[in-house]
Amino acid sequence: MSVKEMAKAITYNDPIKTSWTPPRYVLNMSEEQHERVRKKYHILVEGDGIPPPIKSIKEMKFPAAILRGLKKKGIHHPTPIQIQGIPTILSGCDMIVIAFMGSDKMLVFTLPVIMFCLEQKKKLPFSKHEGPYGLIICPLWELAHQTHGILEYYCHLLQEDSSLLLCCTLCTGGMSIKEQMETIRHGVHMMVATPGRLTDLLQKKMVSLNIRRYLALDEADHMIDLGFEGDICTIFSYFKGQQQTLLFSATMPKKIQNFAKSALKPVTINVGHAGAASLDVIQEVEYVKEEAKMVYLLECLQKTPPSVLIFAERKADVDASHEYLLLKGVKAVAIHGSKDQEERTKAIETFRESKKHVLVATDVACKGLVFPAIQHVINYDISEEIENYVHGRTGHSGNTGTKQKVPHVLQVLPCGDKSMLDIGGERGCAFCRGLGHWITDCPKLKAMQTKQVSNIGHKDYLAHSPMDF
Repeated sequence: MSVKEMAKAITYNDPIKTSWTPPRYVLNMSEEQHERVRKKYHILVEGDGIPPPIKSIKEMKFPAAILRGLKKKGIHHPTPIQIQGIPTILSGCDMIVIAFMGSDKMLVFTLPVIMFCLEQKKKLPFSKHEGPYGLIICPLWELAHQTHGILEYYCHLLQEDSSLLLCCTLCTGGMSIKEQMETIRHGVHMMVATPGRLTDLLQKKMVSLNIRRYLALDEADHMIDLGFEGDICTIFSYFKGQQQTLLFSATMPKKIQNFAKSALKPVTINVGHAGAASLDVIQEVEYVKEEAKMVYLLECLQKTPPSVLIFAERKADVDASHEYLLLKGVKAVAIHGSKDQEERTKAIETFRESKKHVLVATDVACKGLVFPAIQHVINYDISEEIENYVHGRTGHSGNTGTKQKVPHVLQVLPCGDKSMLDIGGERGCAFCRGLGHWITDCPKLKAMQTKQVSNIGHKDYLAHSPMDF
């Protein structure tokens, strides 16, 4: 729904119709049986017309090429968020997903958009200057690049299998507009964009969203934190007609709740408590003197196999730790907002390909990125924001199951500081340790968040201006 339609009180009461239907035996199951499946996988759902969960990837009716691609990636069974999320999207419903890092939520919105675009391609090929049909918006360049890579991977497999070419373009700051426009001129099915660059292209009338039918906002809470609320509203003003809107978030700030109530009639899916740390992560705390931190960091690395993520709150600590590790012969790379985009990209790629064993980063630099082989996460200091800890610092592996695959998270604290000892515990609120409420209702946390919103622009946000995103 566009802003103009909202102003005119135009509403769409029914979800967009799709040709996809669940398997017959799933449709014949009772609601009690569906609820047992959700309870087994700790899936909470709210809304009207909730589609049934599906426990098998094959029964979600993806093309054979996509199934082979998933198998090559070692994905044989859906995660809890995929069990409920993919059928919900394929059924055409608006959706809000609240899930912890490492839940593989990226496949929840990338695979369905490929299915929808494939269906359109078979009905009527796109002409020049047409598209996008599916739009995915990410807060950071690195996250957009990662999402675009996933789409390209499965589109390439489909082209090999059926000779159907689905075009996907990446629109972010730091890249040539000329190159991006060259792809768009030939017609594009899917677009992955950051808010700043997309807003710029729309205002210059270089991109049209007239036939867009599918919108996914990844890391929606992070977009609000970065101050992109105005850009998102501008983008929505260019929409026409009904669309399927998806919001993905690890937390649920008030602004997102208000937006959802005003613009959507969604199915809400929650895997785990909003703002809570993943239960699949083993967390440990060590108390170390400030002057001994660097040496202890090296000791930790000597006890764990690669790959290892190290988080620090300040860019200066990232640089100092990185330099120290290099001097000690550790294959390490570092990323933060003062490094240029090419340097950050190269660092992430070499770490992901295991050419480097350690990545040192600020919270924002890595939020939302997925590294599949993380063995250990080390927090060099206390994160100033509780959401950065539970959302960005603890769930990067995406691996669950055997203990060998579950990452350890080590919180290095100054001696005498026990303020974070109970994070992830079951004693009530993980932030203030109060017993009368959960972290999602913590008054101290809400007061701190309000204060932080007023300070936006003073921390490391990977860019010097909105157009850098």
